[in-house]
Amino acid sequence: MTEKTSPKLEWTELDQRAVDTVRVLAMDAVEKVGNGHPGTAMSLAPAAYLLFQKVMRHNPADPHWAGRDRFVLSAGHSSLTLYIQLYLAGFGLELDDLKSLRTWGSKTPGHPEYRHTAGVETTTGPLGQGVGNAVGMAMAARRERGLLEPDAPKGEGLFDHHVYVIASDGDLEEGVSAEASSLAGHQKLGNLTVIYDANKISIEDDTDIAFSEDVAARYAAYGWHVQDVDWTNGGTGYEENVQALYDALEEAKAVTDKPSFIRLHTIIGWPSPNKQNTGKIHGSALGGDEVAATKKVLGWDPEQTFQVADDVIAHTREALDRGKALEAEWTAKFDEWKAANPERAALLDRLSKRELPAGWKDKLPSWEADAKGVATRAASGDVLTNLAPELPELWGGSADLAGSNNTTPKGQPSFIPAEYSTKEFSGDEYGRVLHFGIREHAMGSVLNGIALHGLTRPYGGTFLVFSDYMRPSVRLAALMQLPVTYVWTHDSIGLGEDGPTHQPIEHLSALRAIPGLDVVRPGDANETAAAWATILEHTDRPAGLVLTRQNVPTFPRGADGFATTENVHKGAYVLLDTDGTPDVVLIGTGSEVQLAVEARAKLAEEGVNARVVSMPSREWFDEQDDAYRESVIPADVRARVSVEAGIAQSWHDIVGDAGRSVSLEHYGASAAYQTLYDEFGITTDAVVQAAKESIAAAAAISGPGVPPGRAAAGPVGPADAN
Repeated sequence: MTEKTSPKLEWTELDQRAVDTVRVLAMDAVEKVGNGHPGTAMSLAPAAYLLFQKVMRHNPADPHWAGRDRFVLSAGHSSLTLYIQLYLAGFGLELDDLKSLRTWGSKTPGHPEYRHTAGVETTTGPLGQGVGNAVGMAMAARRERGLLEPDAPKGEGLFDHHVYVIASDGDLEEGVSAEASSLAGHQKLGNLTVIYDANKISIEDDTDIAFSEDVAARYAAYGWHVQDVDWTNGGTGYEENVQALYDALEEAKAVTDKPSFIRLHTIIGWPSPNKQNTGKIHGSALGGDEVAATKKVLGWDPEQTFQVADDVIAHTREALDRGKALEAEWTAKFDEWKAANPERAALLDRLSKRELPAGWKDKLPSWEADAKGVATRAASGDVLTNLAPELPELWGGSADLAGSNNTTPKGQPSFIPAEYSTKEFSGDEYGRVLHFGIREHAMGSVLNGIALHGLTRPYGGTFLVFSDYMRPSVRLAALMQLPVTYVWTHDSIGLGEDGPTHQPIEHLSALRAIPGLDVVRPGDANETAAAWATILEHTDRPAGLVLTRQNVPTFPRGADGFATTENVHKGAYVLLDTDGTPDVVLIGTGSEVQLAVEARAKLAEEGVNARVVSMPSREWFDEQDDAYRESVIPADVRARVSVEAGIAQSWHDIVGDAGRSVSLEHYGASAAYQTLYDEFGITTDAVVQAAKESIAAAAAISGPGVPPGRAAAGPVGPADAN
């Protein structure tokens, strides 16, 4: 920790008019569209302006500059807090964009959206997620420092920067922020500062109705450096003491061994004369009369709307010149670093382009045919171990289930402050094995933050059933098209004795319902390696890798009629075929592919020709052209059977009008997994019987064939098409 005295803040009359301009624009924008959240944008105007104009290092002309500080508006409902600063500083928003707030096709949607608006570092809105994202960004910055310049003095490295967050009462009520903040304190993330807007107002008005804890004390207990800035002066009078907030931010920057938490007491909607400090100004337009009254308090013409003085915008757009100068100075140092560190510079170049190194696939493990086989979770662990030396960008861990999820590459150090090394796990601040603790929701949001930071590829593991704890973060990863990988093991009743609380039943279909998420359930060890290869080649989407606890047979590849894994990346392929047109197509995923293989042999004994299709990923298969899909599941073969130890909801359009699904439509039980499969009818004989029923049903239907259904791909809606 380094002590230093903060300089006197330069805050002019022009700065104050710019802050009041923010308040007026917030009122006018919400009033024009008729809905939104003006109150926080009004009261936080000085804080946001201070960050963007006086504190943060950034270049509005180059929002992706690698040396920039990051800003996360966790209180995403107050999107105007961010949008107006982006407009004033010159990030690309103009006055017309503020006038089109929350309307079709605008650059200013109701909540900030990553990739949609320049200067927005993450999509926020679901409260608490932004805090988790920021923790991930701060962790990623440290990992990247270890890859690129580990020996630079702290705070003086070329890539050193700070992550700033504005969070609301609602953010800190959500459990995800608590999980993430606990982890941040443990990790001693001195490059992270959260400004907590303690205005004590939410939609239901005074937060005393539901939220009475001492939040600052909680953060001190997490191991954060905590400061208090009270603009309400204990309720005796309101004074926006910007110097006090600036001093707190400077002190936070000087504390390098703890994340910093600044509790800022404000009055929401200040200085609205009649609606300040009420829930009415939190999430509703003020109304014409109150807007006019507030403008009068500020000394503005109530008849004017979206009024920005020329000298104000000229003053705030000086951020462009400052940013360009900062980046130019940084670039000169970067060129020196690049010349002195050619190998690290080459790594940075590759990671920045999200490219994989030549020959990396040669390091993937392979397995010989083996009827006893191996669990796909174990195969995944071998993949991670083999790839670790080749892909330094690939890092991750588990929510306290490392030994079960097989997420720890052998011989790799943990990402922890060195003093927290244990007998089982040793490491340092630049390690690569992540330990999330039992914090699945935070793990999801932290993984998003790591991916958003830009250079590395994170993964996180837990049991599939606990993907429920992660779902909001997974959905946001899909919405933002982030290359995050989830290692979800213990994927069915196959986990056995732990019983129905731990046995996923509806989860595969529920996860497939998330647009833009690839759900990948490989059928054996070699398919698992091929699945990892495909996932790593995708840079525009998250993927859930769904893996078995129990051993599954390792099929012969390219022998005995079995296909190689060359078409795994297409999502479905013919694993075992028959001569001529098949009588029935048997489609399996994961541990149930073996049942389809066994059923094919039994059907052949009865003169029935069956094709076995392994479909590790519906999403990848849906991306294929019609010709390939027809070659795998012909439209004219109406007899089809799916077999998967979960609900059949996501299979109806694949099997079609004569198809049958061998599935599980109820919760499991506590017993050995072999017993459960038998008792619940997920068996080879059940597949054989379903095939016969489907063949009979198909024979009774005339007319043209039915191709397998294709779900709409991708998360992007029409408003974002351009």
